[in-house]
Amino acid sequence: MGDKEQLILDERVESASPKNAKKQEKDSKIPWFMASGFLLFWALLFFSVVMPLFYRLPAALTIEDISKGGFIAERAQANLYDFANIGTKVVGSDGNENKTVKFLLKELALIEDQLLDDYFDIEIDVQIASGSYIKWELVNMYQAVQNIVVKLTPKNCTSENYLLVNSHFDSQPTSPSAGDAGHMVVTILEVLRVIATTKQTFEHPIIFLINGSEENSLQASHGFISQHKWAPFCKVVINLDAAGSGGREILFQTGPNNPWLVDYYKQNAKHPFSTTMAEEIFQTGLIPSDTDFGIFRTYGKLIGLDIGQCFNGYVYHTRYDRVDVIPRASLQNTGDNVLALVRAFSNATELHDTTANPSGNTIFFDVLGLYFISYSESNGIIFNYAVAGTTIVLIFVSLLRTASSSNVSAGHVVGWFILIIVLQVIALLLGLGLPVVVTYLFDMYGLSLTYYSTPALLIGLYVCPTLIGFSLPSFVYLKLQRDEKISFAKQLQLVLHGHATILAILGIGLTLYGLRTTYVVTWTLLFYVIPLAINLLTTLHDRGFAWTAVLKVVQVIPFLYNSYLFYTFIVVLTPMMGRFGLSTNPDLIVSALTALGTIFSLGFLVLLVHMSRRSSLIFLGLLAVTALTVYIASSTQIGFPYRPKTNVQRVPYLQVRRVFYEYDGTVSKDESGYLFNFQDRRGAAPLKGTKVNLTGLVSMASDCEKHMLCGVPLYDHRWVESRENGMWLPREQPVETPSVPVLELLSKTVLPNNKTVRFEFNLTCPDHTSLFIQPYDDVTVSNWSFLLSYTVQYTPPYHIYFSYGIDNAPLNFFMELTKSDGDFDVPLFQLGISAQYMHTEGDDLSRKFAASFPSYAAIVQWPAIYQRYIY
Repeated sequence: MGDKEQLILDERVESASPKNAKKQEKDSKIPWFMASGFLLFWALLFFSVVMPLFYRLPAALTIEDISKGGFIAERAQANLYDFANIGTKVVGSDGNENKTVKFLLKELALIEDQLLDDYFDIEIDVQIASGSYIKWELVNMYQAVQNIVVKLTPKNCTSENYLLVNSHFDSQPTSPSAGDAGHMVVTILEVLRVIATTKQTFEHPIIFLINGSEENSLQASHGFISQHKWAPFCKVVINLDAAGSGGREILFQTGPNNPWLVDYYKQNAKHPFSTTMAEEIFQTGLIPSDTDFGIFRTYGKLIGLDIGQCFNGYVYHTRYDRVDVIPRASLQNTGDNVLALVRAFSNATELHDTTANPSGNTIFFDVLGLYFISYSESNGIIFNYAVAGTTIVLIFVSLLRTASSSNVSAGHVVGWFILIIVLQVIALLLGLGLPVVVTYLFDMYGLSLTYYSTPALLIGLYVCPTLIGFSLPSFVYLKLQRDEKISFAKQLQLVLHGHATILAILGIGLTLYGLRTTYVVTWTLLFYVIPLAINLLTTLHDRGFAWTAVLKVVQVIPFLYNSYLFYTFIVVLTPMMGRFGLSTNPDLIVSALTALGTIFSLGFLVLLVHMSRRSSLIFLGLLAVTALTVYIASSTQIGFPYRPKTNVQRVPYLQVRRVFYEYDGTVSKDESGYLFNFQDRRGAAPLKGTKVNLTGLVSMASDCEKHMLCGVPLYDHRWVESRENGMWLPREQPVETPSVPVLELLSKTVLPNNKTVRFEFNLTCPDHTSLFIQPYDDVTVSNWSFLLSYTVQYTPPYHIYFSYGIDNAPLNFFMELTKSDGDFDVPLFQLGISAQYMHTEGDDLSRKFAASFPSYAAIVQWPAIYQRYIY
């Protein structure tokens, strides 16, 4: 061997020594500021790609585009202005029962005049329905609520399988209901107008139902599906509702167990927006809302799609739910989708026999609103296992390659890898736990919901702590480990493998549990497996940090999707946190979603920060952002949750007079006050120090212990459920109500068996009234006018929620009570009358009190009276 060859060999040996290998790796590390730029790149990608696509809306069509045969948003918007100008539309009010019905019939008459008579027949029916059913642990009883029902049938149609398209025109008090659900009402009108005036026929009749009592415990949809002459022929429903105003509408419930419905959405929706995760979250009951879809499914055995507006939920059910917050393009988005779906389903062969179609659940989701992916749950299970299994196999192969290229045993590498897996479990717990710690500390000092008006605070409050907690264990490990044989680049690769292994195990576990949302884990893993496979098939796996190049490129896809997905839930759920009640800390939900979104979006990417020479500076930077955000959120006005008009505090309360009549008819209590049902975690605290005088405000907890259902006029099931969190503010001047309920005992008769007594009553009351019934211990209800099955399913006190629409006839009812000793000359039961006068602002003192609230408080209040009788 010559001197030159020997010199080259010596240089190679020297460069391969552990000392020089460490030096080369240190030299190959990137500067810390480039790592900062790396993180900023992903933030820029989110703000420049994800958010614009998330808020993207189609160009709105105008009257000039009528010849195109599409949905004309300009025409729908004109209808929406007229609809919103009617004002509030509470069941039983003139606005709901007369003005809105007249408006709808007028618009339908115009459509009927434009109908292509040679192609279609149209029938318009105003249904007046009365009935009852059990929901939310009470009897929902309704009298003369109204439905506007339209049947559009192609000429010479022989099909007896109908498509039902539903929304509602009633509203909550104070709300002009432009979003909930005027947006959907005018969408239905325009879809009907387009179909009825276009020479494009269809096979199955279409029923357009605009129901007049959805906000009132979903009563009108029950009236239709249980009583209307066309209801038995309805097979599929497209239900349209809202929990917000403006933006895109989301498909959040499908089926059940009819995957072809999702296929139709996939093939026909022009602007898809949906995810299985939304369906599973909604069906847990976490969302404080419900829709008519459940009524159609339960009482009509219908299948279908449940679609709703979900952006800007801050104005939902408030006086700010107005037309000016709904862009015309939002109407176009909804109209394009609904028109296409109605055309598709009205021609669907599957309607001939919906029971003959393949059954099963579906996994579905849109990708940035650009594309829609769906596949069966059974295929999803196989896919989940396949990706998780492939991940574990390829990681094992990578471990063997690492051992071979490092000249160590496989057991040596596996030993380190086991330690890394343990550390990554700790990392996952820290990533999820640190935001929870922030949440707990803020809540402890009464500072929940600081992000409510400024969502950007979520970055410092939850995203940065998640990144710190998730990457800290691996940072410490890579700093302290002293294995000279396994290079730093390979150690870093093992860290990423550890995270992937945990995701694979998690995916397997969630699949076994039956959660379809597992698709998020699987698709995240898939885009780690792909670059891993590429690196293993090439020399990139063993060439220092070269393996990170493919990973970075491929990780763009899961970053874009996962950040888009979790941003969706932040946008939808954050406004809902303002009506989650006092008992639940909503920040736990938001922080958990933010942390999960951060880990799924950046879990593999943030670990690459360890490639920088001084990665500790990155962590200090993240910590500084967190500290600054905590200061801003806790000590400045930016962290105050509420803003006038846009991000209001919901303050529902009743002007209450309560009167307790004893068994002998004497009055033992007659007092007045304001009953508050605060909707968010902060309760009354934000109102202290303002002009509103809350001196004397006390908890209702003690009254709830002493009296049946607290002895106050609880409005509906939500008020009943949260009654122990109610607050009472006494007032000296008696509350004046427009009238007083009149309860007349018509008869008291002991039946022939001498162990049962029958009471008959006549009750004259306002259009929203509840009966609370509490038999004494030795008395049982054996029969009554209401649903008898209710007394079997539930224990006292019983709750009968009664409302009426167009007909204000008194409520006549009877009760038969059984008592083993047959002694009926003693107190047998308590009867509470909870009467709500929702169409008036109350007396002068009440109006003055309401005017004292700050501008950021959206009050919803009316007079109510509670009368407690003993019979």
